[in-house]
Amino acid sequence: MTVRVLIVDDSATMRGVIAASLRRDPEIEIVGEAGDPYEARSAIKELNPDVITLDVEMPNMNGLDFLEKIMRLRPTPVIMVSSLTSEGARATLQALEIGAFDCVPKPALGDRHEFDLLGEKIKAAAKTRLRMRPREAGAARPASVTQSGNFRPDGRLIAIGASTGGVEALIEVLSRFPANCPPTMVVQHMPPAFTRSFADRLNRLCAPTVTEAQNGIAVQPGHVYVAPGDAHLELAGTMNNGRLHCRLHDGERVSGHRPSADVLFTSFARVARGRGLGVILTGMGRDGAEGLAAMRETGAETIGQDEGSSIVYGMPKAAFEIGAVGRQLPLTTIADHIVKSTNAISITREPN
Repeated sequence: MTVRVLIVDDSATMRGVIAASLRRDPEIEIVGEAGDPYEARSAIKELNPDVITLDVEMPNMNGLDFLEKIMRLRPTPVIMVSSLTSEGARATLQALEIGAFDCVPKPALGDRHEFDLLGEKIKAAAKTRLRMRPREAGAARPASVTQSGNFRPDGRLIAIGASTGGVEALIEVLSRFPANCPPTMVVQHMPPAFTRSFADRLNRLCAPTVTEAQNGIAVQPGHVYVAPGDAHLELAGTMNNGRLHCRLHDGERVSGHRPSADVLFTSFARVARGRGLGVILTGMGRDGAEGLAAMRETGAETIGQDEGSSIVYGMPKAAFEIGAVGRQLPLTTIADHIVKSTNAISITREPN
């Protein structure tokens, strides 16, 4: 089945670049182009595209406002095309929370590899189940153990991998963590320069301290470390002396990605072994499946997001099919399970 695409960008040059990239894929048909949201509105009504590519920075109407109108009035999968600026990154993150399927950076400024994935993202978007997400998604909603006094980490460390749909999923999970949560390391497939804005966004929404990971920084309770775009993140050090730290490197892409969830999970299998807890969330492809399997083989607890709550049931499915997932859970219950599982304090006792 051919996927029908509408390209929306105020730059004729960029529309041409996007069109040239997509025309290489015989499963994609470009049905129209628009230079601003008003042209796009008419084109959407006339052409009824399967997927829309949308520039974050649009004339005549804010791109986020236009996206909200699309999601509310004529829900259609949207891929955001963004410049790699701090303003572009912030707007793109908001767009992903509102309901955009995914994002790619503009190739003139960004990673060509990311832009080359546009066709695959468009075809995946055409198959997705749309969900309207509120602009203020992720406002902290407490888990069963919100207050630090009711939670004491049991010494385990958490590794989380996510891709398409991961912005929403990670906000849902991490906003329910207590301030003194177990040390947590995160790989979210995201272009360079976006991850710092994402970490800042999470830090505002979550009780723990969330930062973009730095090479050599100590791994501590109450902290969440987000892998920078275009760098692999690993857990390094030894569990015996407690001198654990983040290791960043620019090795080859693994499972097509840098950062890669496989790299993160494999490092947990090597360093944390049974004292690790691995979580694989929504995303395209197979990244993380093999690494999560390695974690489970060392005795670590492993969790996969279930199909019903995944924007794209790709990464969790691949991990489940090879036996890497010990427990499948809906997104809304994953944080509660992690918090209860890693709490050294017993806070729930049934009456005799």
